Amino acid sequence: MDLERLIGALAPAEVLNPTAVDVVDLAYDTRSVAPGALFFCVRGQRRDGHELATDAVEAGAVALVVDHALDVAVPQLVVPDTRAAMAQAAAEFFGHPSQELTIAGVTGTNGKTTTTFLLFAILAAAARRPGLLGTVEVRVGGERRPALRTTPEAIDLQRTLREMLDAGDRSCAMEATSHGSELGRLSGTRFAAIAFTNLSQDHLDLHGTMERYFDAKRRLFVEGEPPPAAVNVGDEYGRRLADELRRLDRAPLLTFAYEGEADLVPDSVELSPCGARIGLDGLELESPLLGRFNVENVLAAVAVARLLEIPDDAIAQGIASVRGVPGRFEAVDEGQPFLVVVDYSHKPDALQSALAAARGLAEGRVICVFGCAGDRDRGKRPLMARAAEEGSDVAILTSDNPRSEDPEAIVREVLTGASGDMAVEVDRRKAIERAIELAQPGDFVLVAGKGHETYQELRDGTISFDDREVAREALRRQRAKA
Repeated sequence: MDLERLIGALAPAEVLNPTAVDVVDLAYDTRSVAPGALFFCVRGQRRDGHELATDAVEAGAVALVVDHALDVAVPQLVVPDTRAAMAQAAAEFFGHPSQELTIAGVTGTNGKTTTTFLLFAILAAAARRPGLLGTVEVRVGGERRPALRTTPEAIDLQRTLREMLDAGDRSCAMEATSHGSELGRLSGTRFAAIAFTNLSQDHLDLHGTMERYFDAKRRLFVEGEPPPAAVNVGDEYGRRLADELRRLDRAPLLTFAYEGEADLVPDSVELSPCGARIGLDGLELESPLLGRFNVENVLAAVAVARLLEIPDDAIAQGIASVRGVPGRFEAVDEGQPFLVVVDYSHKPDALQSALAAARGLAEGRVICVFGCAGDRDRGKRPLMARAAEEGSDVAILTSDNPRSEDPEAIVREVLTGASGDMAVEVDRRKAIERAIELAQPGDFVLVAGKGHETYQELRDGTISFDDREVAREALRRQRAKA
């Protein structure tokens, strides 16, 4: 693309060293600069991209997007905010792919991944050839890829959406995070419909307050050309959002709730160890997913599907086909006489919901293994202890992803929320093994926090660690001893 076209899209305050050049790629990381790239000097948490401009040019960048002039002899587009400009340029460079793809978005604190998997299955059942963008994985033209970020940086996001189109995808189920909103990664992305699942404490290390966290979510519904919205009014913040959207009256709104007043409320719900049967507005739905919280995820998916005018038979077929989501209330079965489930619940409200679901399925005790991550919102640490203590019969506090922090220091902060003595085993492997050793027939062991992750982030580096495999190995050893 001719640089002039990107200059027209960005309308920079100034263009330094103007020269006619062709831009063959976009980059914000010097490690991914290709000859002919336009490099965005983005200010990050650890490095300022302006400090790397010379490296980018040496790697082949033919022009820079900056927020102040640099002593570098290539064209420089001076803009107020390089990150915001990056999103605008990416949408233009990749041909505004979200204008062609039907993108079904999901935002909220909990339930994004499961609801996105449900929407992917519904879109597939409706023959809408979906791609997938989320925490667990990315799917492009049927090919699975690892997910590096839930919401990728704007260049990576727009590139992936273009690749979906080129691979034959015609729709996309996508998680939309508060980071993606706050950091401008979602700017330039058009949603055909978007769901709000719920909001509870998380990511305050980025947002600072719950109000700012909520505002990052609400902007996805109110800025620019607002998309049709599916909103959970069983959630306090969802009710606030729905009230605002009604006042604005700029896009279709469909509310849902597990109970109470909403456009979509189940007529009947039967929960069992096999999943849920849901009667909803003329639909008879069968979902293999366990627990009340997954019924709410089903409702979110149905609401978005209705906004996309997907036929009811495809909705029912898609929901029935999702037998599980990696690391989301995922059972580990080695023939043991008790349930072992691994879940991604690493926030107080999510842990509370997971434990409530476990209580509904357990014939005996609920045993919980949980921890808190390092270098993240510290305010939720005592709340996690409270949720684990109140929701389980036996709680074992352990390490999660401590990152640069001392695991024992994290544990001490978590314990400030406990009202009594709580078992502690900092070694996560030993904590999982201990929970399984304690389990009796009819008990329910919940291993919470890391879900689908296959690693553990420590101060000295990242190691391989999968809660599911650790639990499976412990169960096999236990069976071998029997």
